[in-house]
Amino acid sequence: MRSTDLLPYEPTYDGLEALFVNNVALQSIEAYLNRFNPIRVMKMEGMEIRHSAILAWLLNPRETHGLGDHFLRAFLSEALKGNGGKKPSALQISQSDMRDADVRCEWNNIDIFILSPQNRWAFVIENKVRSTQRAGQLLKYRNRIMELFRAQDSSYETATAIDISGIFLTLKEEWPEDIEYTSIRYEKICHFLQLYLAQEAHLLSPEVATFLAHYLEILEDLTGMSKKRSEMENLARQLYRDHKRVLDFIIEHGSGSDFALAVHRLFGENPHRGEITNIAGHNFVYSSLSKSVVSFLPATWREALDKANSEWLGCENWFASYPLITWVEIGATDDGTKGHLKLVAEVGPLSNHRQRKSIVETLKAAAAENGLQRIHFQNGATEEKRLYSRFFRKNIAVVNDIHDTDEIERKLTELLASFEPEFQLVASVIAGWSMEQLITQ
Repeated sequence: MRSTDLLPYEPTYDGLEALFVNNVALQSIEAYLNRFNPIRVMKMEGMEIRHSAILAWLLNPRETHGLGDHFLRAFLSEALKGNGGKKPSALQISQSDMRDADVRCEWNNIDIFILSPQNRWAFVIENKVRSTQRAGQLLKYRNRIMELFRAQDSSYETATAIDISGIFLTLKEEWPEDIEYTSIRYEKICHFLQLYLAQEAHLLSPEVATFLAHYLEILEDLTGMSKKRSEMENLARQLYRDHKRVLDFIIEHGSGSDFALAVHRLFGENPHRGEITNIAGHNFVYSSLSKSVVSFLPATWREALDKANSEWLGCENWFASYPLITWVEIGATDDGTKGHLKLVAEVGPLSNHRQRKSIVETLKAAAAENGLQRIHFQNGATEEKRLYSRFFRKNIAVVNDIHDTDEIERKLTELLASFEPEFQLVASVIAGWSMEQLITQ
């Protein structure tokens, strides 16, 4: 194809060559994105419990990192700075021997718990990476520790009682709900690790230094402190400005999400609207794909709809222009790794209310008669003002890793196969429709 034949937004051959052939900026960004980091490879950077485990290891003075109680005292004293003279103070902690500290992770549902018996100090650490605190959560944890000490130590209420401090560790700015907690952010942990790697490397074994360097890289990315990331972001912006036409074309026509990759495996590399694909022995008609949603129709539905009526007024610009559509959407949980697939079926915006009401009522009646409880309309689905009515429930498949294309493909296939009875029932109901019947019912 000659460049003069291209549409205005399509890239030229010269433009593609300039972007992809020996482009130093692109190679630098690619090398940055392909850095080996075992924490990232195992998809642990967004998992709160993994950060708690790593921090509990660093905070434990008897662990193998070689830092003794240096990190423990640095972390606790920084967290308790400006704590209004309460015991223990930051100054007390910084000058104390805490090598006796017992550090526990996920103990009694507390993210990190620290007890220094000789100092009579206890610390409750609530760790938040991407999730947020729940109402009453911090107070509940602190009270739980108080109750445990009251039950185990008769001197708790005396002058020798344990001093309990609450610490709220967050990725971003968020104040603890319980005023008895003090706050510290992950940025401070970055500073500590930078210091140890730069000035106290002699304390660390090569294996520990390598691990801490990997963990520091993860934290710098999460907190926005990574200078290298900032350099790559600036380079990426310049690359986009220099090659905007090519990159816009790639973005529009080359979805690269793990969900999209799984969808392409099932529907084909370049599916077109109206194409029929066989998935797990059942035929589906492809409609569209976005980053997190793929829409389609069971082929039996389309065949029956075409026979029932050649025109569905009001649905001309809705999905595939039929009054029914199905789609699967993917969603993620707060940890950024787990998620779910949700299969949705919906009656669309028919302009003839009597026709739309008849469709909803015939589907409801058939589902009740056949005992298919997963077909269920919400109250008010037949009201005249209602344009969209979903009718599948118990329609979610849990995904352990939303970045695992193989798992997404498998779970999507299983989800579609499990709803075959509902697909068949809806098809049989549609097959009994005619335009006249739907309007006069």
